[in-house]
Amino acid sequence: MNGKRVLIVDDEEDLTWSISKHLSRDKDKFELIAVNSGMAALDVLAQVPVDLVITDIRMPEISGLDLLLKIRENYPQTKVVIMTAYGSSEIQDEANRRGCFKYIEKPFEIQELRKLILDVLQEKKGFEGKISDFQLTDLIQLLCLGRQTNSLHFEKDHQHGVIYFDDGNIVHATVGDLEGEDAFYEILTWEGGTFNLKKGDRAPKETIFKNWQNLLLEGLRRLDELRARVSHVDDRSTDVQRRIILLLENALSMRGIRLWAIVDESGFIVASAVAPEQKENLDLAEIIPVISKFISTAQENGKEFEFGHTEEIFAQFEKGLIRLARIPAQNYYLVTLGDEFANGSLIRLESKKLIKQLEPLLPQL
Repeated sequence: MNGKRVLIVDDEEDLTWSISKHLSRDKDKFELIAVNSGMAALDVLAQVPVDLVITDIRMPEISGLDLLLKIRENYPQTKVVIMTAYGSSEIQDEANRRGCFKYIEKPFEIQELRKLILDVLQEKKGFEGKISDFQLTDLIQLLCLGRQTNSLHFEKDHQHGVIYFDDGNIVHATVGDLEGEDAFYEILTWEGGTFNLKKGDRAPKETIFKNWQNLLLEGLRRLDELRARVSHVDDRSTDVQRRIILLLENALSMRGIRLWAIVDESGFIVASAVAPEQKENLDLAEIIPVISKFISTAQENGKEFEFGHTEEIFAQFEKGLIRLARIPAQNYYLVTLGDEFANGSLIRLESKKLIKQLEPLLPQL
């Protein structure tokens, strides 16, 4: 481990002096450099290779988040540990387990810091990839820990989402027609894409009241659940196909839903999601002719009455329902099959939300 270099960054001079003094006995294991600003840290990084940066999250001029992003962009092999007084043990364990970045909560024992440094230096993995690949959960955690007030804008597949922070609390989120927690959880499912941070930008209103730690943990739980659901998707599927299936899979959480599918005007299914308990009962090959007949019959009737395009087909039966909703400006229909417990009104609301999310994706198929 000889030859390793560790950079400590904190605007509290007493803290950096104390850390330097107590870790001086480890000079045979790593060289320690301590600075008191983000600018000074960037100067060091520009002059010598650094294996590990340990930085406070709240600093004047260049915050720990800004420093982390610059390291991510310019020194991808340099590892980073965040020091913060605003964490929680559960979030800390989750962040460290996922390997996004690691952090240590103030106040900490020097032995705890020493162990963390030695453990991190032994790990081979550093930051890899471009800044646009930075995980959303990483950014959200850092903004909350840094007690930031701003808005974080995301772009993914022609969709635009925004999360608003007020003194580190997540207070509002929007994407399409969604807002509040629904919008926040939707944005968390976006993988890849780009982001833009608008500092000092305040939310127009408050729609999220849950503690940010609980909100993020619930979002991560949902994300893991969704990824597990679509793990069966062929690896050759495109990112857009995976994204569409993910949206359909997510909508299966509604009570009484057996199937969500996207079909073209001939009734051919281009994407579908079947409720787990229905996988053995629903044969898509048998469903295609039925859906095709529904569409062709409705279109013929529409022509007879000169009503134009078929916008919606809805049939309620004794033990279930079927609904087809035309996706505007696309040659596709969103199909829903439900059992006797399915609620037609709720399906209409969910379909409207789904169509908004699907519209920018379908032209890319």
